Amino acid sequence: MATDTVTEVFQEHRPVLMGVAYRMLGRVADAEDVVQDAWLRWSGADRSGVREPRGYLVRVVTRLAIDRLRQVQSRNESYVGPWLPEPYLTDFGDTVADTAERAVLADTVSLAVLVVLESLSPLERAVFVLREAFGYPYADIAVTLDRSEPAVRQLAGRARRHVEEKRPRYEVDPNERRDLTERFLAAAFEGDLDGLMSLLAPDVRLVGDSGGLSKGPVRAIESADNVGRFVAGIARRGLVDVSVRLIEANGGPALLVMSGGKPDSVLQLDVADGRIQCVYIVRNPEKLLLLTVD
Repeated sequence: MATDTVTEVFQEHRPVLMGVAYRMLGRVADAEDVVQDAWLRWSGADRSGVREPRGYLVRVVTRLAIDRLRQVQSRNESYVGPWLPEPYLTDFGDTVADTAERAVLADTVSLAVLVVLESLSPLERAVFVLREAFGYPYADIAVTLDRSEPAVRQLAGRARRHVEEKRPRYEVDPNERRDLTERFLAAAFEGDLDGLMSLLAPDVRLVGDSGGLSKGPVRAIESADNVGRFVAGIARRGLVDVSVRLIEANGGPALLVMSGGKPDSVLQLDVADGRIQCVYIVRNPEKLLLLTVD
């Protein structure tokens, strides 16, 4: 296989490899490291017996991601405050034509689901990602993980039950979510507490991830009154040279707050029944380093 062809084949499958690695790890930098390691193995491997490059590469990335996940699991045990996945720019509209497939991909990369996946074992997480997000047959997953197919089915069932028990049961309308995101932004910047309260569910939660490296709540804030007052309060304090962009991250609309030309935070909303159910705020500067928007 010529060098150009080797590179072209890898680049063709890179979006899928990055998708698998990010869902496994919840960290863009770690996912990119895993994909880079996979490239080094692919470029230096004997590929004469490789009939399906995509399957081969997904297998390599999955195994590398499992190893990396086992190495970094201790991170969250000493993490300051709530932990959220690193924001990940997504644009399924241009790359995935099928609406049902796009909905599945968006759901499995959402902040709410990724937070739940953190509580799975590395093997359970791998099976869930490969099966639920990418639709791989159990037989292929068994080969990838070097496990029997019955064992993989057991892992899949356990992972699916856990995710269904813990994940928010929201039926999300993309247009409604975008509309509420824009109205939330307007009310917050105007310091309109009544306007904010009208958008929030009574039992809304706000989860902020600062990692102890910037200002942010050290625990989740609950109830519409507390969340509304917190959001209105931080909006009034303001930032230097602030601007806000509506982006697509983790499968849905999000607000990228810039200060002094640099990313300050990313806000994303979970929405159901016309109300905001949860507000996620990522302010850890280490999780915003790779976030660039033209």
